[in-house]
Amino acid sequence: MTERQRLATDAQAIARKVAPIAESGPEGRVNRRLVRELADEGLLPALFPRRAGGTRDGEVSAVELCAVREALARESTVVENAVAIQTLGAYPIVLAGTEGQLREYVAPIVRGEAIAAFALTEPDAGTDAGALAMKAEPDGAGFRLSGTKVFISNAPDADIYVMFARTTADAGTKGITGFIVPGDAPGLKGEALELISAHPIGRLQLDGVVVREGQVLGDVDGGFKLAMRTLDLFRPSVGANVVGMAAAALDAAISYASDRQAFGRPIKEFQAVSHQLAQVATALEAARALVYQAAEAHDRGDERVARQSAMAKLFATETAQHVIDVAIQVHGAVALERGHLLEHLYREVRAPRIYEGTSEIQREIIARDLFRASD
Repeated sequence: MTERQRLATDAQAIARKVAPIAESGPEGRVNRRLVRELADEGLLPALFPRRAGGTRDGEVSAVELCAVREALARESTVVENAVAIQTLGAYPIVLAGTEGQLREYVAPIVRGEAIAAFALTEPDAGTDAGALAMKAEPDGAGFRLSGTKVFISNAPDADIYVMFARTTADAGTKGITGFIVPGDAPGLKGEALELISAHPIGRLQLDGVVVREGQVLGDVDGGFKLAMRTLDLFRPSVGANVVGMAAAALDAAISYASDRQAFGRPIKEFQAVSHQLAQVATALEAARALVYQAAEAHDRGDERVARQSAMAKLFATETAQHVIDVAIQVHGAVALERGHLLEHLYREVRAPRIYEGTSEIQREIIARDLFRASD
C-alpha cells in the first residue's frame, strides 16, 4: 500500500469514527472537540512534518492532500472542512516560518489545541488578491494592521490567523507581507457569517492590531508569493474534495435506483435513469484523473502546473455540481428534504466553484496559457 493509499484509508476510518462528534457540533461555528479528536486520532499530525510537531519526515504532498480530502468528503463534509482549514491555516507557517514560529504556533495547531485560519480575502480583493488594501504600517519593532478581511474560514473563532496585509503602497503583488496574528489580539474583532451551507466562516475587522517582529512571516513584501505557494499546494485538493462529495452522491443514486420501484420494476431499468448515471460516472472519473494529474504536476515542479490546476479545479467543481444535481433528480422530492444527504451536498458543492479562484478565473488562466504557448 502506498503512502497515499494508507493516508486515504486511515482518513476514511477516522471520519467514520468521529462522525458523531462532527454531527453534534455547533452549526456554523468551529467544532473544537472535533479538531482535538482529529489530532488525537493521528490524522492532523500525519499531514505535518516532525519539525512542526507532526509525524511525517517532510511536508505533505499535493497528491496526499487530494487523497485525504477525497476520502474525508466522501464520508463527512464537516470532517473534511475541519481538516482542510486547519492545514491551510497552518501551512504558510510550515513553508516560511522560523523554528520558533513552528514551535509556538504550528505545534498547538497540529495537537488540535489551537484553531488556525488563512486570512487573505477582503471585500474588494477576492479573486484579485493583489488588490489587498489592509494596511500594515511600521510601528517601532513591528507593524500595526488595519482593515477588513471577509469570508475567512474558521473566523471569528480561530486562535491563530495567518494574515496578509499591504506593507508597500502602490506595489501590487510585490507589496504584501504575511503576519501571524493571535485571535485574541487587542483591536481584532470578528463576526460569523451565515452562508447557504453552515461552515465556520466570518468577517474580521482590525483596528491598529500590533504585530511584532516575531510575528512577521517570511520576508517583508514577500507575502503574496507565500500565499500563492500555499494555494498552489492546496488548489488541486479543492477538486479532490468535490470529487469525494460527488462520489457520495453517485453512490446514493445507484443504491436508490436499484431499490426504488416504479411501474413494477426498479427505476435502474429505465434507460432515462441508468444512462444519466452512466454519463455522470464517466465525467466523475475524468474529473478525478485531472485532479490527480494536477497534483502530480505540482509535486514534481512542472512549469505548467497553473494551467493543469486550473483545468482540474474548473472541471471537477462544475462536474461535481452536475453529478449531485442528477442524483437529486433520480431521488425525486425525497432528496429535497432538509437533512437528506443530497440536500446537504447540494448546498455544500456550490461554494467550491467560487473560492480559491472562480470558474471564470480558471478559464482565464487556461486561455492565457493556451495563447502563450502558441506565441
